[in-house]
Amino acid sequence: MEKLATRGRPREFCPDTALASALQVFWTKGYEGASLSDLTEAMGITRPSLYAAFGNKEALFRQALDLYQRDKTAYIGEAMREPTARGVAQYLLHGAVETATGGECRGCMGVISTVACQSVEPSIREDVNQRAEAAKTLIVERMQQAIDAGEFNGPTDAQAITRYLLAIMQGISVQAQSGATRADLMGVADAALAAWPSR
Repeated sequence: MEKLATRGRPREFCPDTALASALQVFWTKGYEGASLSDLTEAMGITRPSLYAAFGNKEALFRQALDLYQRDKTAYIGEAMREPTARGVAQYLLHGAVETATGGECRGCMGVISTVACQSVEPSIREDVNQRAEAAKTLIVERMQQAIDAGEFNGPTDAQAITRYLLAIMQGISVQAQSGATRADLMGVADAALAAWPSR
């Protein structure tokens, strides 16, 4: 626990808990929509305490993205260990459904951040895009391994099949934000898997 001054009185707060609260604010409101007042109220700290513990708003956002990747999108890396491309696709799609519907916030922060960061400073936009590109690269490489192993029925492009998967995952996120249930979205995932072009 860390002690920081709040209006002359010592106040204890847990940085991890405060960061998790900031993540919820960014998740629901996006980078631009989240004001410092929103953040400090949710985190239970003052602005000086926020700056002392996390830096400015941009630095806090990056740390929130780091937390999101560790806690919410670890399934992407785990999916790469599945023995077949179809297994990878199933793990990814079901993981997307769980992430989009499994907590208080609905949808995917990656999708929300990408949409919400089009007019913010280039460094934030570049960071979000680089994180998305890194995940995409993992999937492309895994799909290429499956292609090379002869898992697909006909000619298949690793980039195209990856974009197909990501489009479905993003659609799941958008529909979750619009109120689709977990069962609804599992139906979407299973329909995509039923049409999966593998042996």
